[in-house]
Formats: sequence, C-alpha cells, structure tokens
Amino acid sequence: MTNDKAELRRLIRSLKSQVSPDEKSSRSESIIHQLETLHEFNEARVVLMYWSMSDEVQTHALVERWYGQKTILLPCVDGDDLRLRPYTGPECMVPGEQFGIGEPTGPEWTDLNSIDLIIVPGVAFDAECHRMGRGRGFYDRLLKTTPMAKKIGLAFDFQIVDAVPVEPFDVKMDMVVSETKCFSLK
Repeated sequence: MTNDKAELRRLIRSLKSQVSPDEKSSRSESIIHQLETLHEFNEARVVLMYWSMSDEVQTHALVERWYGQKTILLPCVDGDDLRLRPYTGPECMVPGEQFGIGEPTGPEWTDLNSIDLIIVPGVAFDAECHRMGRGRGFYDRLLKTTPMAKKIGLAFDFQIVDAVPVEPFDVKMDMVVSETKCFSLK
C-alpha cells in the first residue's frame, strides 16, 4: 500500500468504479445491518449520520428507518465547515450548494455535546481506526468539536487498507465497520 494520500485516493476511486450500483447497494445493506446490531448504535439517542454520495456506503435507508426513533442529524456544507441540522423527513432535503449532496433545511443543531454517535464516511480506513477522507478536512474539523461522541466509520471491505497515511490533525475513529470486518480501539 502507498503512503501517498493522492495515490491512495486514486486507487480507492478506481476500486469503487468497478462495483456496480446493485453490488454497492447489497454491500451497503450488509454494513448497515452490522452497524444496527452494535450496542453503540442502539444506545445512541442523537446520531450524526451522513447522506451518502453514490460512491459511499449507502445511508439513505438508514436515515429514513431511524429518524422517527432517534434524533438524526445530517451535515450541511457551509464554506469550509459542516453545520448540522436535524433530518425530519424526505421533504426537508434540498441539494447542497457546494457539492449537490442532500442537506436538510431547518434550524442548525448547535448542542454538539448532545451527540452520542457519529457515523462517518471515508475514502480509506485501517485496523488502527485511522481514517482518510476526501482531503478537505470537513470531518476532522467537526470531529474535534465533538470529543464525547463515539465515532464509527463505514467502509466497503476494499476501503480497508494496511495503513492510512496519518497527519497530526486527523481524528481516529472509535470503530470501523465493513462487510466482513469490525475494528475497534477498545
């Protein structure tokens, strides 16, 4: 594996492009099923999830299934930062201005200490629970403001690599869940 982030991102992008939408959906269901069996997920009352892009572990059904039972927050891109808003149903979603990713409308959620669990996307993860994102630092900046929340990264098996190149500002996950693997810092 490479120690170069740009090269690793290209490799993972290439691997993602080889997975059909149906296979991506099937693999995502397996990952989501594992997530839903975790104590950390079941005990959480306020959960920050993500509205998946087409090349990520698919989370739309997860958000839909749980928003009536838990407070589900979704990120909204605001310049170089992520603002959080509650998901209140499909009618609250609009395309985000920067990337076109679905974002909820409504009031900003500012009580970051109330967040129990954060479900985090990523480009690559390793067995030490390191995460490499897309390179803009959105999640690393947000995760530093939520130190009490558990952080679980979701990944396809091919996104689990031997070692993710790590920078001092990168925030580790508490756990990483893929189709066949589950790594934890515990």
